[in-house]
Amino acid sequence: MRYMLIMRTPVEYDMPEDFDFTEVINAMGAYNDSLIKAGVLLGGDGLAPAEEGFVVDFDSTPPVVTDGPYAEAKELFTGFWTIQTSTKEEAAEWAKRCPLGPGTRLEVRLLTEVEDFDQSNEYVQKEYERREQLGTHKPVKG
Repeated sequence: MRYMLIMRTPVEYDMPEDFDFTEVINAMGAYNDSLIKAGVLLGGDGLAPAEEGFVVDFDSTPPVVTDGPYAEAKELFTGFWTIQTSTKEEAAEWAKRCPLGPGTRLEVRLLTEVEDFDQSNEYVQKEYERREQLGTHKPVKG
């Protein structure tokens, strides 16, 4: 079973005065090392500030592109990990170990697998071919 751990931070998040970025990098590095050592880490990255991004809104035709930051948002995604575990409980244990502080949240979502869809669909079959060509994740029954 693959899970995405999505780091969320309030839009109006104020860094504490004693914030030590090196300490955060070290804590995240140690966390990533533990995920790798356990063999559960598939990938992950941090995200640039919202000002560098945009939203595509499909409520109209053609879709409307709006630059960040996003006024209607209360929280922003700031990074993510993709992990593979045997159970939901194991994913929750890894999520609880993440070195995040007050004011942040970690949303954990189960990722769908190609095998979750109608196997007779031509695009489902093409997805297997695409993944083979790209050398990306192969479906694993959990």
